[in-house]
Amino acid sequence: MTENHENVIELEDVTKVYRMGEIEVNALAGVSLTIRRGELTAIMGPSGSGKSTMMNIIGCLDVPTAGRYILDGEDVGKLSDDRLAGIRNRKVGFVFQTYNLLPRLSALTNVELPLLYGNGRTRRERSLEALAKVGLADRVHHKPVELSGGQQQRVGIARALVKDPAILLADEPTGNLDTTSSQEIMWIIQELNRQSGITVVIVTHEHDIAAHAARVVTMLDGKVLDDTRQDPVLVPEPGLI
Repeated sequence: MTENHENVIELEDVTKVYRMGEIEVNALAGVSLTIRRGELTAIMGPSGSGKSTMMNIIGCLDVPTAGRYILDGEDVGKLSDDRLAGIRNRKVGFVFQTYNLLPRLSALTNVELPLLYGNGRTRRERSLEALAKVGLADRVHHKPVELSGGQQQRVGIARALVKDPAILLADEPTGNLDTTSSQEIMWIIQELNRQSGITVVIVTHEHDIAAHAARVVTMLDGKVLDDTRQDPVLVPEPGLI
């Protein structure tokens, strides 16, 4: 593979085999995929299709059994756990379906956590800026219990953004939300992608969420079944509260 710095994600013939006793499960079977800088891509597929395994590899939570993975110019497929963790912390911002916020901490402190060992003033300024980007400048001192589900997910997005990652990896980001909150989250993701050019990968099983992406990769039986570019459905600007 010729490395291209316009490509943030490059998977070349990636295989992932899990061994359970004497049984081998081929979770990924020779997947090749390139995602360019600034793309908003949705990965879809039924349970067992390999989309979660591919998400884990893209997010440096796991490594391929065979094949090559380059993230933002760095070959990460064969790194040690410590080096993999370092790249994951620098290069990937994670957004989870269940938000993963610490309940006793304010929105601001939750966002500051990835910057815990940095300069206090810079940490706070960057965290406040990230919360403002997701429309929560007036909720910075609220704890998760004082926020709606959509607002909690927006805190999760701010926390993912605070280190300026190469990619934003969102795992079912609207899975626990009502329709209105889901639309708010997708509007924020589209705006971040459009304004800052951050590369976004969304793992989802919802076709209406995938419709907001410019590209949809469909997985089946550990392989890429379909890879389609489309005109994304633009979310109208919501009245965020």
